[in-house]
Amino acid sequence: MTTDEVAAPRLWAIVGATGTGKTSLSLDLAEALKRRGRAAEIINADAMQLYRGMDIGTAKLPVAERRGIPHHLFDVLAVTEEAAVAWYQGVARETIDRLHARGTDAILVGGSGLYVSSVLWDFRFPPRDPAVRAGLEKELERLGPGALYERLRAADPIAAQRIDPRNGRRVVRALEVLAQGADTHGGALPAAPELWHPRTSIVGTSIERDILVGLLDERVLRMWELGLTDEVAGLRADGLERGATAARAIGYAQALAELRGEMTRAEAIAETQALTRRYARRQVSWFRRYEDVRWVDARSLRAEELIIEETGR
Repeated sequence: MTTDEVAAPRLWAIVGATGTGKTSLSLDLAEALKRRGRAAEIINADAMQLYRGMDIGTAKLPVAERRGIPHHLFDVLAVTEEAAVAWYQGVARETIDRLHARGTDAILVGGSGLYVSSVLWDFRFPPRDPAVRAGLEKELERLGPGALYERLRAADPIAAQRIDPRNGRRVVRALEVLAQGADTHGGALPAAPELWHPRTSIVGTSIERDILVGLLDERVLRMWELGLTDEVAGLRADGLERGATAARAIGYAQALAELRGEMTRAEAIAETQALTRRYARRQVSWFRRYEDVRWVDARSLRAEELIIEETGR
């Protein structure tokens, strides 16, 4: 690696399952880079942390705890707006380009697999057809996600394997793409991905499964103790239940059910814990397909080690 290549701004990506220490590692990395004379700023790649007011249930880092490091793409959407990966790809890459233009490293942090992948890889999205989508959404309301998922599985079994059968929004999107003549849904990691940015370092955070399960269950309990139900009650007044994406977020959907009297608090917590564990398993499966990832335990890793390994100094 030449001196110019070492000095040029880098794109760092810290990925992994929820609860594995991505946030702390990103802060440590930014500080370690600063000590070496390299400015660095953090970019959010967690779909639910894009939303204003969704703090407790997403474990969003408070501004006061960000160690003075600039953070981007947090709190940029109202809960009534829909988070779209194609939109996110554009704004995230624009942010990275702006940082690099002034010689600053970008640290992309998050566990939303499709969002992370859309930035890291040469990842193109198929077009949308509002009329087709509207028709499919009416069918979703009438038939439920199960029937549409079976249709998707018959038409594109590979895409179906990558989608949660209960996620009606993603099932509709997959069928919308197929209806436009595509051979496959395409909304997944390419089989042979190429990096979007040539100076990219990908770090995966990982904790042993049996330990992580306990940590995640405790995190969910802590969210209710911190006042998740009150947070959701406030967001409800802001239109949370009208949001196509935000209202379905793990924890938020269950807190809403509790507020509506459809679940007890114990039931809401138990369901959130189960869904969080399942989501973490999907995250691990997604990111394990990445090549050239350095997998680390963020609880013991020194950020300086990453910098030395990636830059050679």
